[in-house]
Amino acid sequence: MFDGKTLTGWRETPFAGRGETQVESGLLVLNMGDPFTGVLWTNEFPKIDFEVAFDAMRLAGSDFFCGLTVPVKDSFCSLIVGGWGGSLVGISSLDRMDASENETTKFVNFEMGRWYRIRLRVTARRIEAWIDSDKLINVDIADKQVSLRPGDIEISKPFGIAAWQTTSALREIKFRRIDGPAGSLK
Repeated sequence: MFDGKTLTGWRETPFAGRGETQVESGLLVLNMGDPFTGVLWTNEFPKIDFEVAFDAMRLAGSDFFCGLTVPVKDSFCSLIVGGWGGSLVGISSLDRMDASENETTKFVNFEMGRWYRIRLRVTARRIEAWIDSDKLINVDIADKQVSLRPGDIEISKPFGIAAWQTTSALREIKFRRIDGPAGSLK
């Protein structure tokens, strides 16, 4: 999805107060915004049965360095990595409760300047997410209302990656359609 050289297939998300988006040395850098900086995928993307994976690193700041917004059937949600002061991981939103207040809420100590492999898998019944090899989210969504947290993040649909008052770097962005059990997207 990202060639490491250009923003081909992407465009800057039109957040008010956004920071600069740069492509340099094979990285997609989202410079700190006030509050958001992000990119949107400009090509078609599936609504269900997909897996996306990429490396992300916090370069500056102390909040989420990855807000990955994806479709889930006829709705959308965001995987938040490093939110609420730097350590929160979760899905926003499930049954109108954001990543800090639902069953997906986890806390991880993210080091500044370290790469993390982020992987998200969405099927009709489940949302699963891994950080490196640790499966942190495994939630049955069959009887849940999946939605975005109200606010500016809504302009990240249908598929976008954003950072909140944080500079982040992204690389090796890939996705695939799936129809079976969780495998590996390297």
